[in-house]
Amino acid sequence: MKFSEMPYERVDFNKVEEEFKQLMKEFGEAATGEGQFAVHQKYYRLRDKVDTMMTIAQIRHDVNTADAFYSAEQDYYDEQSPKYSNMIIEYQTLLYDSPYRKELEEKIGAVAFKNMELARKSMDEILIPLLQEENALTTTYEKIPAEAEFDWDGEKVNISRIKAYMKDTDRSIRKKAWDKLSAFFLEHEKELDDIYDKLVKNRTEQARKMGYENYVELGYYRMGRNCYDKDAVEAFRKQVKEDFVPFVEKLHDRRRERLGLEKLSYIDEGIYFKDGNPKPTGTPEEILAAGQRMYSELSVETKEFFDFMRENELFDVLGRKNKRVGGYMTYLPVYQAPFIFANFNGTSGDVDVITHECGHAFQGYLSGKDPIREHSDITMETAECHSMSMEFFTEKWMDWFFGDKADAYREMHFEDAMMFIPYGCMVDEFQHIVYESPELTPAERKEAWSRLEKEYKPHLDYEGDPFFGNGGFWQQQHHIYSFPFYYIDYVIAQTVAFEYKLWMDEDFDAAWKSYLKLCRLSASDFFTNMIKDAGLKLPFEEGCMKEIAEKLEKKLMKEA
Repeated sequence: MKFSEMPYERVDFNKVEEEFKQLMKEFGEAATGEGQFAVHQKYYRLRDKVDTMMTIAQIRHDVNTADAFYSAEQDYYDEQSPKYSNMIIEYQTLLYDSPYRKELEEKIGAVAFKNMELARKSMDEILIPLLQEENALTTTYEKIPAEAEFDWDGEKVNISRIKAYMKDTDRSIRKKAWDKLSAFFLEHEKELDDIYDKLVKNRTEQARKMGYENYVELGYYRMGRNCYDKDAVEAFRKQVKEDFVPFVEKLHDRRRERLGLEKLSYIDEGIYFKDGNPKPTGTPEEILAAGQRMYSELSVETKEFFDFMRENELFDVLGRKNKRVGGYMTYLPVYQAPFIFANFNGTSGDVDVITHECGHAFQGYLSGKDPIREHSDITMETAECHSMSMEFFTEKWMDWFFGDKADAYREMHFEDAMMFIPYGCMVDEFQHIVYESPELTPAERKEAWSRLEKEYKPHLDYEGDPFFGNGGFWQQQHHIYSFPFYYIDYVIAQTVAFEYKLWMDEDFDAAWKSYLKLCRLSASDFFTNMIKDAGLKLPFEEGCMKEIAEKLEKKLMKEA
């Protein structure tokens, strides 16, 4: 069914609660494991129905945050979703404590029960008022950049368009765009500080009500970290600092030479070529059409997936006023349909949507056919492996998007992926600092960010910018506000994607076969097991980042 034709009806959570109570009654009365599993399949259908309505409302709100109807619906779900989460956990408690657990575990897997354990550790009815407040605060934050409007030579443009000007070949235009973005965030700095301060205090209170010292432990449970802990992440970041940052700084110096500059400025961040970063040659419609041809050549499975997406209008990618910033893939379970949301702005990022977000959507399309719903409950580092690896698997078709600039795009994309690793670790370490010391003032948080920038991105020079130069850059990274502790997942996944990149350059078919296996495994096993099962090295292994840095550097020298 086309997205525009999907009917929407507000979920009545009083009725949903009654349905949950009936399910729990039937579950408790079932005299066999098979009987309980039959009830569990009814649970799947109830979840599918509710989750689909909530997702439709979210998408329609995000495509126009000024739409009064769907704005009210989003506010409603912000208020009701914690109660819904609690219903789910109450039901799952019966499942977890079932006398027939062995039979149930054989059907839905050990990972599902581990995730239930984490869910129990992360949610309690006493948290509902705090969760409602947290949802309202994150929605308030998301609206600030979504509603941003800038005057550009007499034209009103949104934040996505400003970010496109930040990649212009003319440094004076880049500076002008950076200045406008800086002025906007400076104007809203107090409001942004207040929102984040309230979020930190709110999440800390949640953690303490659950018996934890701070939000870090609760945040890890919320992220579903079911096979590694903060110590493993800290050791991984240490590897990055020691073995990857020096390598990446060499890349920045190479970029500086290519740009013909004596030193790099913040306005040169993300700029790779003197004549400008490669841009796609086609219109948004032509980009989507090229994507359809590309996926039809890549594999039978990807052709089926992309044709389905196009036929059912499951893309909303044009930048518009009042549209939420950023991009994501979400899923509509009743229709077994992924949905891709993005803001095209005429940069190479438009093509990244067709690779990165489609990597998420392709895996969602495959796992949506699995009758065991828990197998779709992938942890975020696994999800990002699918998307970031797809960026590399699709590289050989980039001529269709960039014409004679395709090689330049491939070079830029490869370097950009390597340069992301330190930034992603910096975002993660910043959040650990913040939540381990929730009493920090807004000024102290900005000082911490500035200190981390010197460790992870020593080349960076803000040249006295009043907002970014005072440690404010993180306030435009919406994950820090809305999805605490998410960002390290991108870094772990990017490391896996590099392994695929090195493998596919030697044997594309074998690498693709492994990738398909990883997508189909979904959440049927733990990330640490699946990576090894797919024939890859686990990023947490000692020496992994040193080995990858050496291999990548050798590859770059060979191609130079």
